[in-house]
Amino acid sequence: MPRPPPPPPSPAKAADVEQDLHALNEQREAARECRECPLGFHAIQTVWGEGPLRAALMLVGEQPGDQEDRQGRPFVGPAGQLLDRALGELGWPRDALYLTNAVKHFKFEMRGKRRMHKTPAQREAAACLHWLESEIAHVKPQAAIALGATAARQLMGYPVPVMAQRGHWLEREDGLRVLVTLHPSALLRVFDEDRAEAYALWLADLRKASKLIAR
Repeated sequence: MPRPPPPPPSPAKAADVEQDLHALNEQREAARECRECPLGFHAIQTVWGEGPLRAALMLVGEQPGDQEDRQGRPFVGPAGQLLDRALGELGWPRDALYLTNAVKHFKFEMRGKRRMHKTPAQREAAACLHWLESEIAHVKPQAAIALGATAARQLMGYPVPVMAQRGHWLEREDGLRVLVTLHPSALLRVFDEDRAEAYALWLADLRKASKLIAR
């Protein structure tokens, strides 16, 4: 038997969601003009998160890549395509998740005519932290997934050894649970002969949050 649709939210809860949506939209607009670190002067645009309020999971990456910077959306480049493949295999609808990055501008260096990814410095990530925290405060996810070291550090407030902690749940001081794993771009750098095994291990990490999606 199909499950009945969830009951509509109470007026009070609906008002809370509407208030958070308005506040989040204001933050998104404010972030368009952010120049709190040098990255905002060089990137094409600020890449804000996307997804529903009260999402079961917030997936947090490091920063936008070249395609994300051009299109203004998170996870639409090669790493995003690999993430989409994983979401399909896990049965996680992308539009049920909130996808964002710890840093909102693309940091790069030019190699010929190509813009190549460069890891953001800690001071640059720190300048972006309040944007990420505002997303958490207004989206109010049930849990978060840290995709890589930069995301894990920003979410937890301290360096997290990703390879030692991958597949483990950590808990923030505010009670938000954070599942640690690799960023999908890390899998793209694995040698071809090892990539299938690395992908399977990564998928197993992500699957530990499947109970939240099933709800």
